[in-house]
Amino acid sequence: MAQQAGQRCLRAFIGGFFVAVPVTVTVLDRLAYVARVEGTSMQPFLNPEGVSACDVVLLNRWRVRNFLVQRGDIVSPKNPQQKIIKRVIALEGDFIRTLGYKNRYVRVPDGHLWLEGDHHGHSLDSNSFGPVSVGLLHGHASHIIWPPNRWQRIRRSLPDDRGPLLSSQHAEEEEEEG
Repeated sequence: MAQQAGQRCLRAFIGGFFVAVPVTVTVLDRLAYVARVEGTSMQPFLNPEGVSACDVVLLNRWRVRNFLVQRGDIVSPKNPQQKIIKRVIALEGDFIRTLGYKNRYVRVPDGHLWLEGDHHGHSLDSNSFGPVSVGLLHGHASHIIWPPNRWQRIRRSLPDDRGPLLSSQHAEEEEEEG
């Protein structure tokens, strides 16, 4: 009797395992996953306490599947060498004043974004490697989920001194008027 109960438990466990694993893999692959934010490049917004405490964020993969991002969003592009998380400063067609890139002013090419860390000078970002293809976007940071005292939804915002000099939307409006 005990042997039959043990076999039933084992079958239930194996059956549940073979259902749970594909569901979990699908969720992580298509919907969202969590990522630990390391380093100082996004300070003071992420990791405000420095290396003593790292924030953990929820990266929404569903939101970037159609490349629907806006200025001020925090995103994670794919990079085989390391995890990167940066803020969208400019969209395709925008003109941006760079902070140390090879050209002082750049028009963001079609299909690309200008990404920067909030802590200038401590960030490997578009000022180092140029515009980033929207096809490389891997996730959109939607919530800080760790540590518990920092639980919050991440709201879209741009630093006061950053943003496009001329946005693609503004340029299109001028063309329509002219």
